[in-house]
Amino acid sequence: MQDPKWMGTFPSDVHWDINSEHVFFDYNPEKNPSDSVYVVNIKKPNLIQKANKKLLLKSERNFISKHDKSSQYLSLDNGNLMIYEPKFDKPKLLLDLDRNIRDAEFLNENKIGLVIGNNAFIFDIENVKLRQVTQIEKGKKPEEQSNEESWIEKENTSLIKYIAKKKEQDSLQKAYYDAQNKDTYTFYTDKKYAYGFQISASLNAVAFNLSQSHPTTTTKAADYVDDSGYTTMVDARPKVGKESRQSSLVIYNLKNDTAYVVEATDLPGIKNQPKYLEEYGEINEDEPRPVDFSRLVFSPNGNLAVVEVRSQDNKDRWICQVDLNTGKLTSLDHQNDEAWIGGPGIGNYGPSGVLGWLPDNKHIYFQSEETGFSHLYTLNIDSKTKTALTSGNYEVFNPEISKDEKHWYFTASKGDLGQRHFFKMPLQGGQMTRLTKGIGRHQVTLSPDEKYMADVFSKANQPQELFIKKTKVKAEPEQITDGQSEAFKSYAWQEPEFIEFKAEDGTMVPARLYQPDNANRNNAAVIFVHGAGYLQNAHKWWSSYFREYMFHNLLTDLGYTVLDIDYRGSAGYGRDWRTAIYRHMGGKDLSDQVDGADYLKEQHGTHPDKIGIYGGSYGGFITLMALFNEADTFKTGAALRSVTDWAHYNHDYTSNILNTPEQDPKAYRRSSPIYFAEGLKGHLLMAHGVMDTNVQFQDIVRLSQRLIELGKDNWELAIYPVEGHGFTEPESWTDEYKRILKLFEETLKD
Repeated sequence: MQDPKWMGTFPSDVHWDINSEHVFFDYNPEKNPSDSVYVVNIKKPNLIQKANKKLLLKSERNFISKHDKSSQYLSLDNGNLMIYEPKFDKPKLLLDLDRNIRDAEFLNENKIGLVIGNNAFIFDIENVKLRQVTQIEKGKKPEEQSNEESWIEKENTSLIKYIAKKKEQDSLQKAYYDAQNKDTYTFYTDKKYAYGFQISASLNAVAFNLSQSHPTTTTKAADYVDDSGYTTMVDARPKVGKESRQSSLVIYNLKNDTAYVVEATDLPGIKNQPKYLEEYGEINEDEPRPVDFSRLVFSPNGNLAVVEVRSQDNKDRWICQVDLNTGKLTSLDHQNDEAWIGGPGIGNYGPSGVLGWLPDNKHIYFQSEETGFSHLYTLNIDSKTKTALTSGNYEVFNPEISKDEKHWYFTASKGDLGQRHFFKMPLQGGQMTRLTKGIGRHQVTLSPDEKYMADVFSKANQPQELFIKKTKVKAEPEQITDGQSEAFKSYAWQEPEFIEFKAEDGTMVPARLYQPDNANRNNAAVIFVHGAGYLQNAHKWWSSYFREYMFHNLLTDLGYTVLDIDYRGSAGYGRDWRTAIYRHMGGKDLSDQVDGADYLKEQHGTHPDKIGIYGGSYGGFITLMALFNEADTFKTGAALRSVTDWAHYNHDYTSNILNTPEQDPKAYRRSSPIYFAEGLKGHLLMAHGVMDTNVQFQDIVRLSQRLIELGKDNWELAIYPVEGHGFTEPESWTDEYKRILKLFEETLKD
């Protein structure tokens, strides 16, 4: 639980230089206060050194757009636009303005699209000309603005000649300006702000999104250990159901010099209300549901465009073609889920899924959970024919088209849901060729020329290390880093067993099992519940819960059996697993823990009165539900940074699963531990950071008061004054886990 630097140093944030010669990564062999950028030359893989400024100039991270044919790169330096060619050592200045430039990208070899202020521009490299192509203004049209003078203003004008004269001059100037610009089209954003500018390669259209932030009531966290010596309040997030946002899409047609706000009111199913509302007698299908738009995605030639539209209740996702002349939407693919839309490459919280074009300007690609697992699809814009490029009981992650436009590269869990490997596949689908070796997770970053792979690889009992391998099946990977400290290596870290047990409904549930030596076995067991809900932890790579992993090794040394379950709701197992907790958190996700306890009793000789449970965040929530609703199964538990009442959590996560408290109060009441506190029988430790702006301290305070009012015994609360949701201080981690260990030692042993 001490500072993780004792374990060693492990590579992260891997990227290449634009010449495909150097790999950069964050590393810290000197145990400095923070990581530094290190570099290795693929021709000298044994020489790892800190990256100097000259090398870093060629890092991919410095560039925002690349033109494949000319091999030129764009970058922004303090708001100035720079162009870089690999054969030169320094970038060349293109534009030096007194206003910041953003969203710059190549439209073709000679033209660059960019945004300055609130408008789109095109820069002609060859002729060194900058042309504004949109006229977008904040506020309302002048004729829509109120010109009515107040009584005081009228009196002031009649009394003071200077004011009357100034008003007359202003009126004349405005009339002159309007006469000079009477043919100029201007789009007014009213109270909204514009973002996400995209300029078509055909130079015929500009697209952008509009959004408006509405006032919301934010929650607060109290800092009792502020430098000032006073208690200060820190702003946090709104609560579920209290966020108010909506994005729209605007097509600015440069040929016709006009703009269209895209309407989604005619999309198929847009007026269909969620089925859960039938329980409350509130179905009304007269009004279309509000939606959010992604950024527009132009075809490579700029003549066509598609967009992702997502209903704000996140139960529908439409992939739509947009008519650039009228702004009209045509639905190409409609995905509906009565629970919520989500999954790899699809996104759980708004329009953020994989969506793009094939080089032929005729096919788009996207991901869908149509078969129950997230797979890669193409769709012909003309024939509307959809083709599944991948299929099976596995998931696809981060697809990208190869440089030669003939293949896909992506990561997938094909063959073993507990692993991640890197694959290559023909552009139109076909045989998937696995390019990585070794049981675990491979996080591959291709070199710009795609001849090499930088592979961050880890196993269940070994943290991640960097390997470099040619992008060929038979090529052998070469290990670059070996960051484990001697102290870390000196302990024989256990590789857990990867098992499945049968749940009460017949489903096979995956889990990690840690077993003690038979001579040391105490017939007690601890079940660990991972956090985040939608997260996978019973996998074959190094866990983000590395402290808990080490704690589980300690527990087995002390004779405990430990079970770490990927309960219903976890990531990595497809749509049905993901949505099995819809409208009832603490349902199947809790019964999976109970069935895991039964498995331990039946298969590993665990004593029925010697089972404990613990976890943080979502894991803390499940621990509370276990102690309150399954007290005969779990004798003791440690609930860390726990959600106690889902009506007090955030919007994006909670509304997907439980809808909103105002619309679906039944789901919140059956899912929130605070309603079941009277069921506590065993021993409960609760631990919470006072500065937690995610699962806030208020959660545990309200539950504590309820336990007091219920007259419950055998519970305690440990507070951590300087900690947020994820602890940062080693002393806090140590104190917390000493308390957890003490709880198990005192309540689960004879």
